Amino acid sequence: MRAYAVKLFCEPIAEITVPDPHPKGTEVVIEVTRCGVCHSDLHLQEGYYDLGGGKKLSLADRGVTPPVVLGHEVLGRLVARGPDAPIGDDMIGKTFLVHPWLGCGECEICRRGEENLCAKPNSIGVHRAGGYAEKCLVPHPRYLVDVTGIDPTLAATYACSGLTAYSALRKVDIARDRDWLLILGIGGVGLSGLEIAKGLGFRNIAVADIDPAKRELALASGASVAVDPRDNDALATLQAKSGGIGAAIDFVGAHASAEFGIAAIRKAGTYVVVGLFGGDITLSLPLLVLRAINLRGSYVGNLGELKELIELVKQGKVRAMPVEAVPMAQANAALDRLRAGNVRGRLVLERA
Repeated sequence: MRAYAVKLFCEPIAEITVPDPHPKGTEVVIEVTRCGVCHSDLHLQEGYYDLGGGKKLSLADRGVTPPVVLGHEVLGRLVARGPDAPIGDDMIGKTFLVHPWLGCGECEICRRGEENLCAKPNSIGVHRAGGYAEKCLVPHPRYLVDVTGIDPTLAATYACSGLTAYSALRKVDIARDRDWLLILGIGGVGLSGLEIAKGLGFRNIAVADIDPAKRELALASGASVAVDPRDNDALATLQAKSGGIGAAIDFVGAHASAEFGIAAIRKAGTYVVVGLFGGDITLSLPLLVLRAINLRGSYVGNLGELKELIELVKQGKVRAMPVEAVPMAQANAALDRLRAGNVRGRLVLERA
Protein backbone atom coordinates (compact mmCIF):
# COMPACT_ATOMS: atom_id res chain seq x y z
CA MET A 1 0.00 0.00 0.00
CA ARG A 2 0.99 3.64 -0.39
CA ALA A 3 2.12 5.69 2.58
CA TYR A 4 3.85 9.03 3.20
CA ALA A 5 6.82 8.97 5.52
CA VAL A 6 9.73 10.94 6.92
CA LYS A 7 12.67 9.09 5.40
CA LEU A 8 15.25 11.69 6.46
CA PHE A 9 14.76 14.39 9.09
CA CYS A 10 14.57 17.93 7.67
CA GLU A 11 13.55 16.60 4.26
CA PRO A 12 10.11 16.58 2.58
CA ILE A 13 8.07 13.48 3.31
CA ALA A 14 8.21 10.85 0.59
CA GLU A 15 5.69 8.43 -0.89
CA ILE A 16 6.72 4.88 -0.06
CA THR A 17 5.26 1.43 -0.61
CA VAL A 18 4.82 -0.77 2.44
CA PRO A 19 3.09 -4.13 2.92
CA ASP A 20 -0.60 -4.12 3.74
CA PRO A 21 -1.11 -4.66 7.48
CA HIS A 22 -2.48 -8.04 8.51
CA PRO A 23 -3.90 -8.03 12.05
CA LYS A 24 -2.75 -10.54 14.65
CA GLY A 25 -4.05 -11.15 18.14
CA THR A 26 -6.18 -8.19 19.24
CA GLU A 27 -5.09 -5.92 16.38
CA VAL A 28 -7.52 -4.22 14.00
CA VAL A 29 -7.01 -2.50 10.65
CA ILE A 30 -8.50 0.88 9.74
CA GLU A 31 -8.81 1.89 6.10
CA VAL A 32 -7.92 5.56 6.36
CA THR A 33 -10.33 8.11 4.89
CA ARG A 34 -9.18 11.18 6.85
CA CYS A 35 -6.01 12.15 8.70
CA GLY A 36 -5.38 15.53 10.29
CA VAL A 37 -2.25 17.58 9.62
CA CYS A 38 -0.87 18.62 13.00
CA HIS A 39 1.94 20.95 14.08
CA SER A 40 3.54 17.96 15.79
CA ASP A 41 4.05 16.51 12.31
CA LEU A 42 6.36 19.44 11.59
CA HIS A 43 8.51 18.57 14.61
CA LEU A 44 8.61 14.96 13.46
CA GLN A 45 9.70 16.09 10.02
CA GLU A 46 12.38 18.35 11.49
CA GLY A 47 13.58 15.70 13.93
CA TYR A 48 13.95 17.76 17.10
CA TYR A 49 12.40 20.07 19.68
CA ASP A 50 13.96 23.46 20.46
CA LEU A 51 14.84 23.48 24.17
CA GLY A 52 16.15 27.05 24.13
CA GLY A 53 19.67 28.29 24.79
CA GLY A 54 20.91 26.59 21.64
CA LYS A 55 19.90 23.15 22.95
CA LYS A 56 17.80 20.64 21.03
CA LEU A 57 15.98 17.46 21.99
CA SER A 58 16.60 14.93 19.25
CA LEU A 59 13.63 12.76 18.38
CA ALA A 60 16.04 9.97 17.54
CA ASP A 61 17.14 10.08 21.19
CA ARG A 62 13.48 9.56 22.13
CA GLY A 63 13.23 6.40 20.04
CA VAL A 64 11.80 7.98 16.88
CA THR A 65 13.80 6.73 13.91
CA PRO A 66 12.94 7.09 10.20
CA PRO A 67 11.17 5.98 8.22
CA VAL A 68 8.18 7.37 10.13
CA VAL A 69 4.73 7.19 8.52
CA LEU A 70 3.19 10.37 9.89
CA GLY A 71 -0.39 11.00 10.96
CA HIS A 72 -1.91 10.68 14.41
CA GLU A 73 -5.39 12.12 13.75
CA VAL A 74 -6.70 8.99 12.05
CA LEU A 75 -10.27 8.29 11.01
CA GLY A 76 -11.55 5.55 8.75
CA ARG A 77 -13.41 2.29 8.22
CA LEU A 78 -12.72 -0.84 10.20
CA VAL A 79 -11.84 -3.44 7.56
CA ALA A 80 -10.16 -6.32 9.43
CA ARG A 81 -9.64 -7.71 12.92
CA GLY A 82 -7.28 -10.18 14.52
CA PRO A 83 -8.58 -13.50 15.89
CA ASP A 84 -8.45 -12.25 19.50
CA ALA A 85 -9.90 -8.78 18.92
CA PRO A 86 -12.95 -8.41 21.21
CA ILE A 87 -15.17 -6.95 18.52
CA GLY A 88 -17.80 -8.56 16.33
CA ASP A 89 -17.91 -8.90 12.56
CA ASP A 90 -20.92 -6.56 12.62
CA MET A 91 -18.46 -3.72 13.32
CA ILE A 92 -16.62 -4.29 10.03
CA GLY A 93 -17.27 -1.41 7.66
CA LYS A 94 -18.13 1.11 10.36
CA THR A 95 -16.22 4.38 10.71
CA PHE A 96 -14.17 5.14 13.81
CA LEU A 97 -11.80 7.76 15.15
CA VAL A 98 -8.54 6.28 16.47
CA HIS A 99 -7.07 7.28 19.82
CA PRO A 100 -3.36 7.56 18.94
CA TRP A 101 -1.59 8.23 22.26
CA LEU A 102 -0.59 4.71 23.21
CA GLY A 103 1.84 3.44 25.82
CA CYS A 104 3.24 0.06 26.73
CA GLY A 105 -0.18 -1.04 27.98
CA GLU A 106 1.31 -2.86 30.96
CA CYS A 107 2.69 -0.34 33.48
CA GLU A 108 0.71 1.22 36.31
CA ILE A 109 0.29 4.48 34.39
CA CYS A 110 -1.23 2.65 31.43
CA ARG A 111 -3.43 0.49 33.64
CA ARG A 112 -4.95 3.58 35.22
CA GLY A 113 -5.86 4.93 31.78
CA GLU A 114 -3.09 7.48 31.22
CA GLU A 115 -1.21 5.85 28.36
CA ASN A 116 -0.28 9.27 27.00
CA LEU A 117 2.03 9.64 30.03
CA CYS A 118 3.70 6.23 29.70
CA ALA A 119 7.50 6.21 29.88
CA LYS A 120 7.56 3.84 26.88
CA PRO A 121 5.32 5.61 24.34
CA ASN A 122 4.00 3.73 21.34
CA SER A 123 1.97 6.48 19.72
CA ILE A 124 0.44 6.10 16.28
CA GLY A 125 2.11 8.33 13.73
CA VAL A 126 5.12 8.83 16.00
CA HIS A 127 6.55 5.54 17.29
CA ARG A 128 4.46 3.33 15.00
CA ALA A 129 3.03 3.83 11.52
CA GLY A 130 0.30 6.45 11.31
CA GLY A 131 -2.52 7.60 9.08
CA TYR A 132 -0.65 9.20 6.17
CA ALA A 133 -1.35 5.90 4.45
CA GLU A 134 -4.07 3.79 2.93
CA LYS A 135 -4.42 1.68 6.09
CA CYS A 136 -3.44 1.91 9.74
CA LEU A 137 -2.82 -0.95 12.17
CA VAL A 138 -4.24 -0.38 15.66
CA PRO A 139 -3.23 -2.75 18.51
CA HIS A 140 -6.69 -3.09 20.10
CA PRO A 141 -10.28 -2.07 19.28
CA ARG A 142 -10.57 -0.24 22.61
CA TYR A 143 -8.77 2.62 20.88
CA LEU A 144 -11.61 3.01 18.35
CA VAL A 145 -14.09 5.77 19.17
CA ASP A 146 -17.54 5.97 17.58
CA VAL A 147 -18.03 9.37 15.93
CA THR A 148 -21.38 8.68 14.29
CA GLY A 149 -23.16 11.91 13.44
CA ILE A 150 -20.02 14.06 13.34
CA ASP A 151 -18.62 15.36 10.04
CA PRO A 152 -15.68 13.01 9.40
CA THR A 153 -13.27 15.76 8.34
CA LEU A 154 -13.96 17.63 11.56
CA ALA A 155 -14.01 14.45 13.67
CA ALA A 156 -10.44 13.56 12.67
CA THR A 157 -9.12 16.72 14.35
CA TYR A 158 -10.50 15.71 17.74
CA ALA A 159 -7.88 12.94 18.13
CA CYS A 160 -5.16 15.51 18.78
CA SER A 161 -6.01 19.20 18.56
CA GLY A 162 -9.40 18.71 20.16
CA LEU A 163 -8.18 16.22 22.74
CA THR A 164 -5.08 18.28 23.57
CA ALA A 165 -7.19 21.39 24.14
CA TYR A 166 -9.80 19.50 26.16
CA SER A 167 -7.20 17.87 28.42
CA ALA A 168 -5.53 21.24 29.07
CA LEU A 169 -8.87 22.85 29.91
CA ARG A 170 -9.65 20.09 32.41
CA LYS A 171 -6.48 21.08 34.28
CA VAL A 172 -7.86 24.58 34.87
CA ASP A 173 -9.68 24.98 38.19
CA ILE A 174 -11.44 28.35 38.03
CA ALA A 175 -15.07 29.44 38.23
CA ARG A 176 -16.20 29.06 34.63
CA ASP A 177 -19.13 31.44 35.00
CA ARG A 178 -17.15 34.44 36.28
CA ASP A 179 -13.35 33.96 36.20
CA TRP A 180 -11.32 34.83 33.11
CA LEU A 181 -9.49 32.36 30.88
CA LEU A 182 -6.70 33.50 28.55
CA ILE A 183 -5.90 31.49 25.41
CA LEU A 184 -2.49 32.17 23.88
CA GLY A 185 -2.31 31.34 20.18
CA ILE A 186 -5.29 30.91 17.88
CA GLY A 187 -3.85 28.34 15.52
CA GLY A 188 -5.64 25.06 15.00
CA VAL A 189 -5.30 23.83 18.59
CA GLY A 190 -5.99 27.23 20.13
CA LEU A 191 -9.12 27.73 18.05
CA SER A 192 -10.29 24.26 19.00
CA GLY A 193 -9.58 25.21 22.62
CA LEU A 194 -11.75 28.31 22.27
CA GLU A 195 -14.71 26.33 20.95
CA ILE A 196 -14.33 23.60 23.58
CA ALA A 197 -13.95 26.15 26.38
CA LYS A 198 -17.27 27.69 25.39
CA GLY A 199 -18.82 24.23 25.32
CA LEU A 200 -17.52 23.58 28.83
CA GLY A 201 -19.16 26.76 30.11
CA PHE A 202 -16.26 29.24 30.24
CA ARG A 203 -18.02 32.58 29.78
CA ASN A 204 -15.14 35.07 29.92
CA ILE A 205 -12.44 34.18 27.40
CA ALA A 206 -9.58 36.44 26.31
CA VAL A 207 -7.19 35.56 23.50
CA ALA A 208 -3.72 36.75 22.55
CA ASP A 209 -2.22 36.30 19.10
CA ILE A 210 0.20 38.30 16.96
CA ASP A 211 -1.88 37.73 13.80
CA PRO A 212 -4.72 40.28 13.39
CA ALA A 213 -6.70 37.88 11.19
CA LYS A 214 -6.61 35.24 13.91
CA ARG A 215 -7.65 37.78 16.53
CA GLU A 216 -10.62 38.70 14.36
CA LEU A 217 -11.48 35.02 13.93
CA ALA A 218 -11.33 34.53 17.70
CA LEU A 219 -13.68 37.46 18.31
CA ALA A 220 -16.07 36.15 15.65
CA SER A 221 -15.90 32.76 17.38
CA GLY A 222 -16.98 34.12 20.75
CA ALA A 223 -13.90 35.49 22.51
CA SER A 224 -14.66 38.47 24.74
CA VAL A 225 -11.44 40.34 24.05
CA ALA A 226 -8.40 39.84 21.80
CA VAL A 227 -4.99 41.46 22.20
CA ASP A 228 -1.67 41.50 20.40
CA PRO A 229 0.82 40.38 23.07
CA ARG A 230 3.50 42.57 21.47
CA ASP A 231 1.55 45.74 22.30
CA ASN A 232 2.92 47.62 25.28
CA ASP A 233 -0.55 48.01 26.76
CA ALA A 234 -1.72 44.42 26.16
CA LEU A 235 -1.34 43.32 29.78
CA ALA A 236 -3.02 46.50 31.01
CA THR A 237 -5.91 45.90 28.63
CA LEU A 238 -6.42 42.40 29.98
CA GLN A 239 -6.19 43.61 33.57
CA ALA A 240 -8.72 46.38 32.96
CA LYS A 241 -11.13 44.04 31.23
CA SER A 242 -10.84 41.07 33.57
CA GLY A 243 -9.62 42.36 36.89
CA GLY A 244 -7.12 39.50 36.75
CA ILE A 245 -6.73 36.42 34.57
CA GLY A 246 -7.57 33.26 36.49
CA ALA A 247 -5.83 30.87 34.10
CA ALA A 248 -3.85 31.00 30.87
CA ILE A 249 -3.40 28.15 28.42
CA ASP A 250 -0.44 28.56 26.08
CA PHE A 251 -0.99 26.79 22.78
CA VAL A 252 2.24 28.28 21.36
CA GLY A 253 4.84 27.28 23.91
CA ALA A 254 7.50 29.83 23.01
CA HIS A 255 9.63 32.07 25.21
CA ALA A 256 7.54 35.16 24.46
CA SER A 257 4.16 33.48 24.90
CA ALA A 258 5.24 31.93 28.21
CA GLU A 259 6.46 35.23 29.60
CA PHE A 260 3.22 36.93 28.57
CA GLY A 261 0.99 34.19 29.96
CA ILE A 262 2.78 34.03 33.31
CA ALA A 263 2.73 37.82 33.63
CA ALA A 264 -0.99 37.94 32.79
CA ILE A 265 -2.30 35.59 35.48
CA ARG A 266 -3.38 36.92 38.86
CA LYS A 267 -2.16 35.74 42.26
CA ALA A 268 -2.81 31.99 42.65
CA GLY A 269 -3.55 31.82 38.93
CA THR A 270 -2.64 28.89 36.69
CA TYR A 271 -0.48 28.83 33.57
CA VAL A 272 -0.69 25.67 31.43
CA VAL A 273 1.71 25.22 28.53
CA VAL A 274 0.66 22.96 25.67
CA GLY A 275 2.51 24.17 22.59
CA LEU A 276 5.93 22.89 21.57
CA PHE A 277 7.20 25.80 19.51
CA GLY A 278 10.28 25.78 21.74
CA GLY A 279 12.53 27.90 23.88
CA ASP A 280 12.98 28.45 27.59
CA ILE A 281 12.05 30.84 30.39
CA THR A 282 13.69 32.24 33.52
CA LEU A 283 11.62 32.37 36.71
CA SER A 284 12.20 34.36 39.85
CA LEU A 285 11.69 31.86 42.68
CA PRO A 286 10.62 34.44 45.28
CA LEU A 287 7.96 35.79 42.92
CA LEU A 288 6.78 32.26 42.18
CA VAL A 289 6.17 31.88 45.91
CA LEU A 290 4.82 35.37 46.60
CA ARG A 291 2.37 35.18 43.69
CA ALA A 292 1.46 31.57 44.61
CA ILE A 293 0.99 30.75 40.93
CA ASN A 294 0.67 27.28 39.41
CA LEU A 295 2.75 26.30 36.39
CA ARG A 296 2.22 23.00 34.61
CA GLY A 297 2.55 21.24 31.29
CA SER A 298 -0.16 19.30 29.50
CA TYR A 299 0.66 16.64 26.93
CA VAL A 300 -2.13 15.54 24.54
CA GLY A 301 -4.78 13.52 26.44
CA ASN A 302 -6.00 10.05 27.34
CA LEU A 303 -8.64 7.76 25.89
CA GLY A 304 -11.20 8.60 28.56
CA GLU A 305 -10.84 12.30 27.83
CA LEU A 306 -11.26 11.70 24.10
CA LYS A 307 -14.51 9.84 24.73
CA GLU A 308 -15.72 12.68 26.98
CA LEU A 309 -14.93 15.22 24.28
CA ILE A 310 -16.71 13.27 21.57
CA GLU A 311 -19.78 13.02 23.80
CA LEU A 312 -19.76 16.81 24.24
CA VAL A 313 -19.58 17.22 20.46
CA LYS A 314 -22.45 14.78 19.91
CA GLN A 315 -24.52 16.72 22.43
CA GLY A 316 -24.04 19.85 20.32
CA LYS A 317 -22.06 21.68 23.01
CA VAL A 318 -18.94 22.23 20.89
CA ARG A 319 -19.35 24.28 17.74
CA ALA A 320 -17.51 23.14 14.62
CA MET A 321 -14.27 24.94 13.83
CA PRO A 322 -13.05 25.67 10.28
CA VAL A 323 -11.53 22.62 8.58
CA GLU A 324 -10.25 22.18 5.04
CA ALA A 325 -9.91 18.82 3.30
CA VAL A 326 -6.78 18.32 1.17
CA PRO A 327 -5.95 15.27 -1.01
CA MET A 328 -3.50 13.01 0.78
CA ALA A 329 -1.13 13.17 -2.18
CA GLN A 330 -0.67 16.87 -1.34
CA ALA A 331 0.64 16.15 2.16
CA ASN A 332 3.89 18.06 1.63
CA ALA A 333 2.04 21.15 0.43
CA ALA A 334 -0.23 20.93 3.46
CA LEU A 335 2.77 20.74 5.81
CA ASP A 336 4.35 23.74 4.05
CA ARG A 337 1.17 25.76 4.51
CA LEU A 338 1.05 24.86 8.18
CA ARG A 339 4.69 25.80 8.66
CA ALA A 340 4.06 29.17 7.02
CA GLY A 341 1.03 29.84 9.22
CA ASN A 342 -1.20 29.96 6.16
CA VAL A 343 -4.08 27.94 7.63
CA ARG A 344 -7.43 29.10 8.98
CA GLY A 345 -8.44 26.40 11.41
CA ARG A 346 -7.21 22.92 10.48
CA LEU A 347 -6.09 20.97 7.42
CA VAL A 348 -7.16 17.33 7.06
CA LEU A 349 -5.82 14.91 4.46
CA GLU A 350 -8.55 13.03 2.63
CA ARG A 351 -8.71 9.75 0.76
CA ALA A 352 -11.70 8.92 -1.42
